[in-house]
Amino acid sequence: MRILLALLLPLILAAAPARDWSTVATKQANGAYLIGNPAAPVKLVEYGSYTCPHCGAFSVESGPVLRGRLIRSGKVSLEYRHYVRDSADLAAALVARCAGPKGFAATSDRIFATQRDWLPRAADWSQANAERMRMYPAPARLRAEAEGAGLLAIGRTAGLTDARLDACLADEAEADRLVAMTAAAPPSVVGTPSFLLNGRAVPGASWSAIQPALAAAGAR
Repeated sequence: MRILLALLLPLILAAAPARDWSTVATKQANGAYLIGNPAAPVKLVEYGSYTCPHCGAFSVESGPVLRGRLIRSGKVSLEYRHYVRDSADLAAALVARCAGPKGFAATSDRIFATQRDWLPRAADWSQANAERMRMYPAPARLRAEAEGAGLLAIGRTAGLTDARLDACLADEAEADRLVAMTAAAPPSVVGTPSFLLNGRAVPGASWSAIQPALAAAGAR
């Protein structure tokens, strides 16, 4: 029996489907979400903003290789650290994180993929309602801005209920954590997106700059 098992085990392991690490997200001590294999040999950190067009372009352009192959295989992990630039960005971050570890990556991708639609709406809404919003407490302003921009609709598409979204946008402690994450960014982060690769700053803010750096680090 042991001999037979020893002969069959390699065949069983070969037939077993490889784990898709791109669907795995874990919350880190600093509040950031790490997407992929926590033990990946190549560790990429992104400081990003949902209201940054360059961040949106990076998310879309890098997706097929970074998420679709490198993270999926377990060779690379991506830790997404929020760099909050404005109230619309904060609202978008709270909506993305409202999906929790299981839904964060997909919801974050959806927010970036639809950035060209909701970001102009956010700017128009903010300009039209600035005076009225001064009378609202901060959580109510965030909720109203998220609705006006279309971010709540994105959250609903991700399966989040209105009650859940309301609770997330009213979570001042979570909002404070995101602001603290921004303040804790290293001096190398002077704009978004900014990247650290295995703990070192990587020059460039585009996928065409980051992909060769990943390859040089062994991610192929």
